[in-house]
Amino acid sequence: MKIQTFLCVAALLLVAWIKLPDSEGTTQQKNKDTLPSWNDGPTKQAIVNFVKKTTTEGSADFIPAAERIATFDNDGTLWGEQPLYFQFAFAIDRIRAMAPEHPEWKNQQPFKAILEGDIKTALAGGEHDLLKIMMTTHAGMTTDEFSKTVEDWMRSAKHPKTGKRYNEMIYLPMVELLKYLRANDYKTFIVSGGGVDFMRVWVEKAYGIPPYMVVGSSGKVKYEVSKDGQPKLVKLPELNFIDDKEGKPVGIHQYIGKRPVFAAGNSDGDYQMLQWTTTATGYPRFGLIVHHTDADREWAYDRESHIGQLSKGLDDAGKYGWVMVDMKKDWKTIFVK
Repeated sequence: MKIQTFLCVAALLLVAWIKLPDSEGTTQQKNKDTLPSWNDGPTKQAIVNFVKKTTTEGSADFIPAAERIATFDNDGTLWGEQPLYFQFAFAIDRIRAMAPEHPEWKNQQPFKAILEGDIKTALAGGEHDLLKIMMTTHAGMTTDEFSKTVEDWMRSAKHPKTGKRYNEMIYLPMVELLKYLRANDYKTFIVSGGGVDFMRVWVEKAYGIPPYMVVGSSGKVKYEVSKDGQPKLVKLPELNFIDDKEGKPVGIHQYIGKRPVFAAGNSDGDYQMLQWTTTATGYPRFGLIVHHTDADREWAYDRESHIGQLSKGLDDAGKYGWVMVDMKKDWKTIFVK
């Protein structure tokens, strides 16, 4: 009996000793910097303070986990967007790839300009020509075929300035922020003017956001059954929903069903989403604007930019208490490595 008692005590001590490093590791994890690519300062502190007060039980600002909804724009907020929206770069490459099957494009605008490398002329037709380009390159195929096309493009296409693949031009500080929020039981959604089918192919790997948590612009889709009995979804050249400006709160309501308590954007296209989020009563709210101020490591632009224009947001950020992220000052690193 004595030997058995000794062995039991020894086993318990061994188990306790084995668990000790795990306990210490947990403490170290809690104490370590959760946003290492952010410089210390008021912006980073405002984020940390908000998360702490809204996730501390007993706090007057506590938000139940079920209500911790955070929405993020994509273009210019989670990845780059200059000199053209990256999805438009995809469309341009698709026009070039499809051109041999369409000899008539040599004399038709905006396709003629794209094939000649004259993007300025291609865009001169405004929304009409832009929609024509997007519908031509994003429709007339099944949803599976489109996803495969996007996957192939992401593996091969490179940005003209950085030489990086487009899905490598995601912002490391924002990826850290997404992870930090999720570690504190926030549910992170993308709410973007970009195409939902385009984003859903790659965002989970890039940001850890699954496809069903992406709200975006969309074209109409038709259900068909092929001659061999196989069901499929076919993308049609018809617009279904534009998830930009006033459309963003509408998209959040229709596809998420709850008003966010945290919203992040970078342009006036995100203004209504930020406004709708931060003017709500009840729980504390947080609005964040990524301000592109780093011409050396990325780009510097706001009011006069043809892409991601930020004017009204700059004017009203103080009025609504939105936190302005100065990329040059607040971020140690821009892109993921």
